[in-house]
Amino acid sequence: MADPISDMLIRIKNAQTAGHATVLMPYSRFKHEIAKALSRSGFVAGIERKGKRVRKALEVALRGGAAAPAIRGVKLFSTPGLRRYVPYRALRAAPHGGMYILTTPKGVMSSAEARKEKVGGELIAEIW
Repeated sequence: MADPISDMLIRIKNAQTAGHATVLMPYSRFKHEIAKALSRSGFVAGIERKGKRVRKALEVALRGGAAAPAIRGVKLFSTPGLRRYVPYRALRAAPHGGMYILTTPKGVMSSAEARKEKVGGELIAEIW
């Protein structure tokens, strides 16, 4: 898998549109931090790490259903081949009414949290 973060976000979006209650994916600390940022922003109902050692998985409980999904779309900005960085002054409200996910020196956070902390970083994706 070339880009595990895009795989994670697309899995969440596809499970949301299909009406699933949860989605299971391979675990990594970075994915866990992104899921926590989504949970703090209200896009995801809950997160749970399952399994031990090599067989660890991340289970994400989704909010809403197929009729009214919380996540309607995802736009990816940074890829393994091209990283995009933004200063905190350039962070504006997301055009679709959602949020941006950034990785900063203070951890993974939403654009609103990054503006509040006055810290920029790598722009991962926009979620609406």
